[in-house]
Amino acid sequence: MDLDALVGRRSGAWARLDALARRRRLSGAEADELLDGYQRAATDLSLVRSGAPDAGVVTHLSVLVTRARARAARVPTVSWAGVGRFLAEDFPAALYRLRRWWGITALVNVVVGLVLGWWLVRNPVVEQSLLSTEQVQALVNVQFESYYSENAASSFSTLVWVNNAWVAARCIGMGVLGFPVVWVLWQNITNVAVIGSLMHRHGRAEVFWGLITPHGLLELMAIFVAAGVGLRLFWAWVAPGRRGRLANLAQEGRTAAGVALGLVLVLLVSGVIEGFVTPSPLPTWARVGIGVLALALFFVYVFTLGRRAVRRGATGDVGEDLQSASAPTAG
Repeated sequence: MDLDALVGRRSGAWARLDALARRRRLSGAEADELLDGYQRAATDLSLVRSGAPDAGVVTHLSVLVTRARARAARVPTVSWAGVGRFLAEDFPAALYRLRRWWGITALVNVVVGLVLGWWLVRNPVVEQSLLSTEQVQALVNVQFESYYSENAASSFSTLVWVNNAWVAARCIGMGVLGFPVVWVLWQNITNVAVIGSLMHRHGRAEVFWGLITPHGLLELMAIFVAAGVGLRLFWAWVAPGRRGRLANLAQEGRTAAGVALGLVLVLLVSGVIEGFVTPSPLPTWARVGIGVLALALFFVYVFTLGRRAVRRGATGDVGEDLQSASAPTAG
């Protein structure tokens, strides 16, 4: 092995690796370059040790590899600045940019739910085909109301949070196929319409709206957002436009992933309301008012922070540094 030739050929790469290992912050491309350089330097060290064990070169490469390994171990970190940027810019920008998709989804679902509920109230024979008289009485008089208070508030909040987050994740994850999102929405809206019609027909409308409104406004809106984003993901490859099918789907997929992460926090808020506010002894107007306020704050969040972020050029997609981190970069 010609040690001088190896040193002459690789000295520039070693110097570059040393410079990267000493930096406090790295972009996605630089992080990839650091990892690639570390692997190459480790290989060089192994070659020198086995073929031409020069003490000076071995020491230099050993220090370099150790420093690069230590720096590489700190690369995948999440900073508070990054979290703040996501909440103040990336997430609201994505929601604002996709507002027509989830806005239309919400409007269609509300109209379908109201029409379906009205039709069920006018056609009680359908009720008889779904549930027995005893089941209806149990649901209307006991089960619907006790559902919100039969478990401890903290565990109940966690349960509904996980369940709703799973529904939202399904809407986004299956969005690329299109139809499954519509099916999930149909199941959700028919369930609400059937229960609502039963409560109305048996004189329990006030109980129904008093219990479902506090948390339901924000919860359903989060599901509608997830469904709208999922349908946009489906449309990204059906009608990609000038960017091309793969590029368009990749961008919308990254945006959808960010929205899914943000909706976990939104659904956490609705879960807390459902666990602690919905079954509370507060008067109905106060509980409903909290639900309306939560939804209003969501809209303020989207149409103030989101609009400002979009005007600054944000799209809800990850930055170029993270995009480059998704694929290895040659050192």
